[in-house]
Formats: sequence, structure tokens, C-alpha cells
Amino acid sequence: MILKFKKLFVFTGILLLCMGFTLNKIDALVEKEIKATFKINSYTKEVIIIPFTINETLPLKMKDGDLMKITTPNLKGYYYIGHGFGKAAYFDFIIILDENLIVSKVKVLIYREEHGGEIGSNRWLKQFIGKTTENPLIYQKDIAAISGATISAKSLTNEVNKFLKTIQILHQKQLI
Repeated sequence: MILKFKKLFVFTGILLLCMGFTLNKIDALVEKEIKATFKINSYTKEVIIIPFTINETLPLKMKDGDLMKITTPNLKGYYYIGHGFGKAAYFDFIIILDENLIVSKVKVLIYREEHGGEIGSNRWLKQFIGKTTENPLIYQKDIAAISGATISAKSLTNEVNKFLKTIQILHQKQLI
């Protein structure tokens, strides 16, 4: 019985340690992408708090810390850390908007599957730049398909669509 608890304790410790490294890696990648996108050396980020009653009605449910405001001290834009799903695992991505709520960058931060990693290609991700809340993106029409990454590519396109619709609602409600 004690041996089972020791194994469980060690496994839990290793899992928490790995999660900590992943979170630190994501934080470092986010900082790099923001600095490169806005060509800045430093910035301040502020959590956008969404009231529970509004969050429940949004196409994309957000936790505190998912949507952030970027200032230098002037408003530069916003960023969102999200998760998409491939065939067997999820991946983490960031969407960066400028101050006018136009997509400045979409980047896959961590991809956890053997297949479908092509969605991390800068060439493919550039299709999202300049997109707004005005028109939904249609996979295979507005966003090119990727052979071997269909599920991941559709997932990311759907997540960007839900995010842009959510941003439109938050803007209409004057929360951003």
C-alpha cells in the first residue's frame, strides 16, 4: 500500500514539474511573439476580466488570463492563448490583435502530435494576418487546407473564428 502511494507521489511530482516547464515555455514564447510583432522591448500586460454572465453567452468561453491587453504605455493590442485539438492531442496557440482588433499574428506555440505539425508553418499561418471580426473564415476557401493536417488546420480555423466572434461581442459590450 505504501509503495503505491510512493509511486503515485513520484508520478504526481513529475507531472507537476513537467506542467511547470510547459507553462514557463509558453510564457517565454508569448513574450517573444509580442515583442517581435509590435517591435517593442518591453510592455505591460493586463488581464481582461469578463463577467461570468457575459462569458456564458460567448462563442468562446474564457478563463481569467486567457485574454490580455498589451500597453507600452499606449494601447498596442491584445493577445489570447488558446487550445486547439488535433487527431489525438491538443496544441497551444496565440492570437495577437492590434489596437483596432485586426489579427497581427497567429502562432502555434506547442504542438503535441507526430502528424499535422504543418499548421505551425509561418507560411500557412500568414493567412490569418489582417483578418477582422467582420467576416467568418471558411476552411478551404479563405484558409487553405493542409494535406496530413486536416483536423488540426480545421480546429485552428474554427478557434480563430470563435475568438474573433467573441472579440466582436466584447467590443460591442465595451469590455475591450
